[in-house]
Amino acid sequence: MTEQFFCHDCGKEVKINDKGEILNGQFLKYDLGNGKTKDIFKCSECFNVDKSLRNFQETEVYSRVVGYLRPVSQWNEGKQQEFKERKEFKIS
Repeated sequence: MTEQFFCHDCGKEVKINDKGEILNGQFLKYDLGNGKTKDIFKCSECFNVDKSLRNFQETEVYSRVVGYLRPVSQWNEGKQQEFKERKEFKIS
């Protein structure tokens, strides 16, 4: 039984020949962080439209502002810049 690979965006089968060459798509290695990666395939049509990997759900970051936990994306520009400039301190 041969392994089948499918386009991450549209689900169409990505074909690979006996030599391991991809016939109708591209191979992408997605960095998950902490040294972990995920292998992704995109068909040629989807890759030509958008070469990046987009339909992973972005992590929403919450933080406290004026006593309330709120998504940082909903803060005003000044507070968002303040958040970016914060420094993390580690106590040993």
